[in-house]
This record gives sequence, C-alpha cells and structure tokens, in this order.
Amino acid sequence: MTSSAPSAVPSSVLDLAPVVPVVVLEDAADAVPLARALVAGGLPAIEVTLRTAAALDAIRAIASEVPGAVVGAGTVISPAHVTGTVAAGARFLVSPGWTDVLLEAMKASGVPFLPGVSTTSEVVALLERGITEMKFFPAEAAGGTAYLKALSSPLPQARFCPTGGISLASAPSYLALHNVGCVGGSWMVPADAVADRDWARVERLAAEASALGRG
Repeated sequence: MTSSAPSAVPSSVLDLAPVVPVVVLEDAADAVPLARALVAGGLPAIEVTLRTAAALDAIRAIASEVPGAVVGAGTVISPAHVTGTVAAGARFLVSPGWTDVLLEAMKASGVPFLPGVSTTSEVVALLERGITEMKFFPAEAAGGTAYLKALSSPLPQARFCPTGGISLASAPSYLALHNVGCVGGSWMVPADAVADRDWARVERLAAEASALGRG
C-alpha cells in the first residue's frame, strides 16, 4: 500500500540527523527498500544524487512510499535540476558548487538547500547573500577537519555539511566541530550491498552511523 510523505519541509537540513546518506541508484526499483532500511536504521534524510537516469524516479518513489524519509536531491547543478527534483518530491537540495543563477533557482524553490563550497572566498560570498548553511565538498581533498576548524573563528556564522571521502571512522572528528551540523557519506550504502539488495546490512550500517555522537 502506498503512503504519502509528510508535506512539510524541514527548516534545516543540518539538523535532521548526524549523517546524510549519499545515494547513487542505477535502478529506481531499489529506491523504496533502500530508503526503508535507512530510515529503520535511524537516518531519515536521504540524498539521492542526480548521477543516473533512475534518480528522478527514485526520488519520486521515496517521496510517495516512505513517509519516514526526508528525501533530497544531490548533484544539483542547474535550474532545471531544481525544478525537476522538487516536482518529483525532493524536500531539500544539495549542490557540489554554486553560481548566482543556480543559487537564485534554489532560493526560489521553497525547500532548504546546501550550496557547495571549498574555499573561504566562496563561503564569504554566500554569507554576503544571506546563506549560512553550506556543503563543504570535497571535504577530505579540500582540507578536512583542519580547514573547517580554521574557518570557525573568522566565520562563526557559517555551518557545514562536509561530504566527500568521509567514513565511519572519520565522521566523529567532523561532528565534533562546532560549525558542522552533519556529514554526508555513502559508506552505509556500499555498492555491493545495493547490488545484492542486502537491505538488512544497509540497516545495520545506518544504525552505526546514526549512533555517532559529538565527541
């Protein structure tokens, strides 16, 4: 039986859960059982990346059939992505980077969004535009926890979701930082588990991730 997802959108992506799974799906039929496993494991915010042809159908399926999930769209890089994913049911948006055109489209979407940054100048530019919540990407390659810690004193109003190269082992060091609201990662949705449709394993890995605390 199909259920409708809650109509309300979250006020902040950063406060939904300590970890946001970053999901790449080749088959939209896997979307609902995968999302149910993640939600059962305590990870309600799910970022479905727009890297495959199945992404929009996957977002639509999760939005309509997994009421406990807060499904979002990742790898959003154009206004068309914004309108298409929100129409499909995405309740938040995540981009790897930003331009003024993309930023305006995300602001007009009516859902929370995390524009991607990797430099201090990009952070300051977003702060000038009234945006205080951002994705830090690619986190490990761009300087990791040391970089984010260095930003916290001069730019305390900026908060981040670091994504890119983060693992179960490294996530706690990010979550211990005052300017980090959550982390994004894909270790709880390993490709082999998805290929094997081993949803019990995904649920176990999600439970480990959801249990991560703040130092």
